[in-house]
Amino acid sequence: MDTMQAIVLEGFGEVDQFRQTTLPRPVPKDHELLIQIRAAAFNPIDYQMRQGRRESAHMHSPVLGRELAGTVVETGRHTTGFLPGDAVIAAAGSKGSNGTYAEYIALDYRMVAHMPAGISFETAAAVPTAGLTAWQAFSRMNVQPGESVFITGGAGGVGSVLIKLLRAHGTSFIMSTAGNEHSVAALIAAGLSPCEIISYKQEQLEEKIMAIRGQQPFDWAVDIAGGSISATAAAVLGVNKGYADITFLSTPRTRELLFDKGCFILNISNYAYAADNRLEWYGQTLQHMTSLLQAGVITPPAVHITGKLSAAAVRQAHMMMEANQTNGRKLVMYMDQ
Repeated sequence: MDTMQAIVLEGFGEVDQFRQTTLPRPVPKDHELLIQIRAAAFNPIDYQMRQGRRESAHMHSPVLGRELAGTVVETGRHTTGFLPGDAVIAAAGSKGSNGTYAEYIALDYRMVAHMPAGISFETAAAVPTAGLTAWQAFSRMNVQPGESVFITGGAGGVGSVLIKLLRAHGTSFIMSTAGNEHSVAALIAAGLSPCEIISYKQEQLEEKIMAIRGQQPFDWAVDIAGGSISATAAAVLGVNKGYADITFLSTPRTRELLFDKGCFILNISNYAYAADNRLEWYGQTLQHMTSLLQAGVITPPAVHITGKLSAAAVRQAHMMMEANQTNGRKLVMYMDQ
């Protein structure tokens, strides 16, 4: 039996629950590709699953990890568009044979896209989840010319891609919060001007945001950070305006403000399409994002490599995400192959 190395979660709790082990290499079904993972990226949902929070209901394997860049090794009988040796990217979610903290994964071909040319596997691994989330928010919001957008925590992968999409679409005023100089630099690189960036650590943040806006409320708010800052996002929205919730971490105060203003809420969930078995949405959207990357409309998120496949690299990534030490970079682990 062919085997592979993987990092497994032995129980909910702290990062010491991860260990490296040998598992059987997955065998692709007729509609699946067997992919040799070359790099895997980390997402906040990973540590939320590890902690046993609500997101753990989406676990289907003790191997966590939800996005990858790699090489097709084998194709199932009913797959099309891919050949062994193709470089690919995917957001596997909970649909793969296992998570992406492993050397191999079997995944439905409809969820896979060809990797953008000219970038490394490590950089490509940072694209799928951020790209899919940002595109869903952008396409569903349908921001009109002249409308303004407020974003919490826009320096990360999702925010940087979303800002680039909005700028390319002609959105003239976008404001985002930042907490340190690294996040400020990431937001400027994404296309914001210094006057569109505000520190969330300030006192009377809502009043200062509104002063910058000349007391004009925003047309849209996008919450990527969650927690108390989500209430600030709701507070600076106008009546009957739109709130895109990416985190599911809003507060009771946030929901009160949105209800009182009659705002409408867009829940941005990449699970939804898998739950509805619309797997082609993932591959087709990723292929579109690849085209935008090749055209220079968007650029990949900045990455920080935590090391090669190991329990230590996984632990480090989880601790950095929990401590908010990513500084606007996507954390990535490579495979020693």
